[in-house]
Amino acid sequence: MTSAGNSTAGSAQGYLDDSRNEAVLVYVDGAFVPRHEARVSVFDSGFVLGDGIWEGLRLKNGRLIQLDAHLDRLFEGATSIALDIGLSREQVAAAVNETLARNGMTDGAHVRLMVTRGVKKTVNQDPRFVIGKATIVIVAEYKTPRPDSKIRGLSLFTSTFRTSTPDVFDLRLNSHSRLNLIQALIQAINAGADEALMLDPQGFVASCNSTNFFIVRRGALWTSTGAFCFKGLTRQAVLDSWRAAGLPAEERPFTLAEVYSADEAFITGTLGGVTPVTKVDGRVIGNGTPGPMTGRASEHYQAWVTR
Repeated sequence: MTSAGNSTAGSAQGYLDDSRNEAVLVYVDGAFVPRHEARVSVFDSGFVLGDGIWEGLRLKNGRLIQLDAHLDRLFEGATSIALDIGLSREQVAAAVNETLARNGMTDGAHVRLMVTRGVKKTVNQDPRFVIGKATIVIVAEYKTPRPDSKIRGLSLFTSTFRTSTPDVFDLRLNSHSRLNLIQALIQAINAGADEALMLDPQGFVASCNSTNFFIVRRGALWTSTGAFCFKGLTRQAVLDSWRAAGLPAEERPFTLAEVYSADEAFITGTLGGVTPVTKVDGRVIGNGTPGPMTGRASEHYQAWVTR
């Protein structure tokens, strides 16, 4: 069984411990408080039912990577669920930058920007019981992806939990509700893997539980169509940078059989960028080591986002 004490060394979301994080200030509805004092109400919509949206941003060399794209997605998600953030785009960006400034951060930080519908009069589902404005929390921490994950590559396990269709649960919303993805990850952890690979309702490969998934076949990158997964901004940046270099990349349906016989595989995410995958369901991918095309994809991505 999983527990808080389990090692996260192999997690796709793993990072190196940094003592500076003990002293970070957290933005909570306009106030900056020490991390161990940061609180939201037990009547908050996010705590009660996961009613909220979020974005994860990466600070590199004094610049928030793809800030405009993250704000686009945040406000599109808010509009979709009829959530009034209560701040303009410029005000949200200013709050994020002020959080970084208060913590003296200029590089190597990961930011989680969270917005919920706000405090409720009582613990129920109906949004009409919300009293007051939306709750906004910004957590900035120093996070360096674990280098061993890049060196050895990650192991994936295909979960029995499927990704959902937009009419059931739209993964592009970046909703606080992530229970099905957590269930998939628990299966993978208990199977001895680092991350869960998830299929779509038709049985094609969709994505991982917290990252997007790519394979390399005959020099081309393949990733899912995006119809049944969160279309990550890092995923898109990898596709854009690869194509800008004149190299082939396809968004297409593909099966587990095509994964097992792929030349290489990797995942993409805000924290880790491009991280190699060397094993899926106990099957060794390629020669079992991070491949050259994965390294090339990482180089193109890093150049693209820091250009």
